[in-house]
Amino acid sequence: MAACLPGPAAACRLALLLALDVSSSVDAREYLLQRDGLARALIAPEVQTAFLSSRDPVALAAYEWSGRYNQHIVLDWTLVRGPGDLLAASHRLTQVRRSEDEFPTALGYALGHAATLFAAAPACLRRTIDVSGDGVNNDGFAPGLAYRYFPLTDVTVNGLVIDQTEGRAELVRYFQREVLRGPGAFVEEAEGYDDFERAMRRKLEREVSSIAVGMAR
Repeated sequence: MAACLPGPAAACRLALLLALDVSSSVDAREYLLQRDGLARALIAPEVQTAFLSSRDPVALAAYEWSGRYNQHIVLDWTLVRGPGDLLAASHRLTQVRRSEDEFPTALGYALGHAATLFAAAPACLRRTIDVSGDGVNNDGFAPGLAYRYFPLTDVTVNGLVIDQTEGRAELVRYFQREVLRGPGAFVEEAEGYDDFERAMRRKLEREVSSIAVGMAR
């Protein structure tokens, strides 16, 4: 009798890793706006359409970051094949309890930690980090050193800047200069945490759709 061999595994078109700022500058209300805003963004109709616009799935994971040694995964790698996967990811995020609230902003360490998480990700055609933050690096090595010493060569890094003050333009420039990486990398702006959900919906749609259109068959 001929052996029954498994069919080829479905291609994963994108591994998308979401990095959420929980440094001491983020108060309890702002944390909930960020956490729940992301949860709602994942099930927004336009975001679901972007995720599911190709038969090749997206792998999704998320972690919180703050100080040098303070990174915690809040959503393990999940292959998004249908609306139920996004709903489950959204629900999981609403159950998360904040991991830290008293540490500074170690962006370089946060990016270095992403390299470790990608090592456990499904094999995907492309990899992207989505970094949310409301301040510049003020603890440990800078993002540039993370890119120099961690295996992030083929990773695209986008930013979501959260600020409602007159200093937002400078923070955007900092992210553009120090954080963005890879072709087509971009910064999305949120006018404070009350605007986080809208900005995240726009950002996710752009990140996932740009891959989906190119990979659609």
